[in-house]
Amino acid sequence: MSDDAWVTTTADTLRRALQSMVDRRQSPGAVAAIGSATERAFVAVGTTAVDGRHPATPATFYDIASLTKVVATWPLVGRAVADQLVDLDTPVAAYFDVDPGTHPGAAVTLRQVLTHTSGLKPSTRLDRYIGGDRDIAEAILAEPLDGAGGHRYINRGFILTGLLLERLRGATLGELLDAHTSELGTRGITYGPLARGPKVAPTERRLVGGHPVHGTAHDENAATLGGMAGHAGVFATADALADYAEAILRTRDTATPFGAYVRASWQPAVRVDERTHRGLAWLLTDTGLVYHHGFTGTSLYFHPVTGRYLVLLTNAIAYGRARPGLTETRKVAAGVFG
Repeated sequence: MSDDAWVTTTADTLRRALQSMVDRRQSPGAVAAIGSATERAFVAVGTTAVDGRHPATPATFYDIASLTKVVATWPLVGRAVADQLVDLDTPVAAYFDVDPGTHPGAAVTLRQVLTHTSGLKPSTRLDRYIGGDRDIAEAILAEPLDGAGGHRYINRGFILTGLLLERLRGATLGELLDAHTSELGTRGITYGPLARGPKVAPTERRLVGGHPVHGTAHDENAATLGGMAGHAGVFATADALADYAEAILRTRDTATPFGAYVRASWQPAVRVDERTHRGLAWLLTDTGLVYHHGFTGTSLYFHPVTGRYLVLLTNAIAYGRARPGLTETRKVAAGVFG
């Protein structure tokens, strides 16, 4: 199927699936970007919030949650590798001033973090460190490892990596992300907070009678870190993520250190289940799909063989953490790649 036919067909398929979510009150609204090297289309349905006042558009900012890992942290690590500031297989003790003898996490490598095989504790409650006298990175590294080698999804490693990037560069993650997206020529991807308004989709209403989280990070640990973390906290529009996807696909084909990093990231590193591997940060299916999800209701898909991609942005979390209908919609999205 030609790119233009695929984009048109996929847009129709996604419009039906996303409209169904809205009709069933599974998400206030949703936006998708479908594209290839030569074609791009958008689908926008519903509204930004449960009040139904403002339509969702390709310019609506969504809290992309764990897509932060692959939209911010993963490329920033790649740039640090390209600039020879880090080595993926060097224990992080080389970058943090801690004693490996008293800090078990100091033996962890960035490759282990990116492949979710670090053995750092999978459950993270950074609020437990509030009021303490230890640096947050030191506190994480002092925790005993909880096994290593096998795949287990761990936010803590990406939090640690975000802190490491800030130390290496002498800048905040927000500043680093802004510089990265500026170099890519992409606008509309940023850490919060963002001003409340019709251009920003709220997330969860945590208290009955209260206001939903709006323009600040939904993830509690990212919020504890001021809304700027290696695992969550980024807001983006579908338009911007489409630009980002195309930039990554172009970079992948270049004879540059960062291009090599992208290609290596999209190779299997560790088996997740009978159909899926983990590369560097990304999930890879045996059918050639590369993707990642965000808890708020977001997803980003690449099909490297064809150069096609799909951005899926919802705030399904607005109706509660169960997010009914989201799994089915993600299956529809993955299925369009054949």
